[in-house]
Amino acid sequence: MKRMKYAVSMFLVVFMSVIAGSSFAENRQGAITLSPHIGGYVFEGNQDINSDIAYGKGVGGTLTERLGVEGVFDYIDTDSEAHNNKPYVKASVYRVDGLYHFNMDANKDLVPYLSVGAGMININYDRGESENDALVNYGGGIKYFITKSLAARGEVRHIIDVEDDVYNNLIYTIGLTYLIGGKEKEVPPPAPMDSDGDGVTDNLDKCPGTPKGVAVDSNGCPLDSDRDGVPDYLDKCPGTPAGVKVDSNGCPLDVDSDGDGVSDSKDKCPDTPAGVKVDSVGCPLDSDKDGVADYLDKCPDTPLGAPVDKVGCPLDSDGDGVFDYLDKCPDTPKGIKVDVNGCPVPIKEKVSIDLNVEFDTNSAVVKNIYEDRIQEVAAFLKAYPSVNAEIEGHTDSSGSDAYNLKLSQKRAESVMKHLADKGIDPSRMKAVGYGESRPVADNNTKEGKQRNRRVVAGISTVITK
Repeated sequence: MKRMKYAVSMFLVVFMSVIAGSSFAENRQGAITLSPHIGGYVFEGNQDINSDIAYGKGVGGTLTERLGVEGVFDYIDTDSEAHNNKPYVKASVYRVDGLYHFNMDANKDLVPYLSVGAGMININYDRGESENDALVNYGGGIKYFITKSLAARGEVRHIIDVEDDVYNNLIYTIGLTYLIGGKEKEVPPPAPMDSDGDGVTDNLDKCPGTPKGVAVDSNGCPLDSDRDGVPDYLDKCPGTPAGVKVDSNGCPLDVDSDGDGVSDSKDKCPDTPAGVKVDSVGCPLDSDKDGVADYLDKCPDTPLGAPVDKVGCPLDSDGDGVFDYLDKCPDTPKGIKVDVNGCPVPIKEKVSIDLNVEFDTNSAVVKNIYEDRIQEVAAFLKAYPSVNAEIEGHTDSSGSDAYNLKLSQKRAESVMKHLADKGIDPSRMKAVGYGESRPVADNNTKEGKQRNRRVVAGISTVITK
């Protein structure tokens, strides 16, 4: 018993000195664990075996960060109380345990656990007797991680001998657990710092040390809304026009760079040429308000609203000599004469068409060869609906005057009917037969007579273009 107290006391000293240092909790998934330990084993009183030191070791593995399994062997070298000569007793405990670990948010280096398992206890007496009994056990302990792979460990376990008579034993141990391999838990990188608290992290901040509360851009630099080089929080004259020189307070300097009599802070038209007359904001005068300054305007006094070219003169888009703002006929073709309003001057022109249809002897039938020409005459009459037509019929000298007069009338009416069939109103046409009274060739020849057997029409009108 004294040996047990001394050994446990020495191990406690070592254990406490180990856990006094820095620690790093790491119950790694998939690691193999080696756990040497020492402690005390307490037998139940009616077993007549003295409690004594227990030496042991465990080999196991972590299935997850919380679940583990461990095979443990413990050895107890003690004696019996049953006889005066106190015969020696040697006990060996074999068990397989399952472990469930807990996380401690307050101190992640401390990892408590609960355990349950089963196994066998072998007890050998020096008088030659031996017992092998089944056991179950449960208990709990705590691990304190000293490094990522080494933890100090202490536990208490209730061991129940379940064969024949039931005996309740107790084992308490302290020791070390060493982790080999396994998957380390991924630790997220620390969040980027924002030292000046402007909302832009230090790794992106191009203007560190910005005073607290100052509005900044995406680069962490103070805003400069008018871009005068003075940050808004220092600018006493916000809204300064672009390009105006300012002092350290962001206020315009009283300078007149272009010498037009208007200081730069008020000048909306900097760089005005020397000598040019300007208005109150430093811009060149534009008396006729055509968008071209007077010193460039070659057509002053242009009427208000008239579009002008780059030299201030009214536009004449169609080049007819009449400005666009006066032109009532824009887009007049080039070269056409126009009036004062820009509209083309009317031009009168005569248009006409002739018809000449020849007939066989003693016939008023229109031959097919003349259909196309008759169609052209019909088209002309349709194009000019105000024009009327007189259709003249003629004969050669064969036959009596009275007969030829009737034949010529029939010929004129036959052509008139063809025109009517092509859509010409008969009221616009007049058929007149002249017999043989108006020959155009010699009736003493065959060819001459052919030319005289005819219907003619000369149609014309004057149009305005």
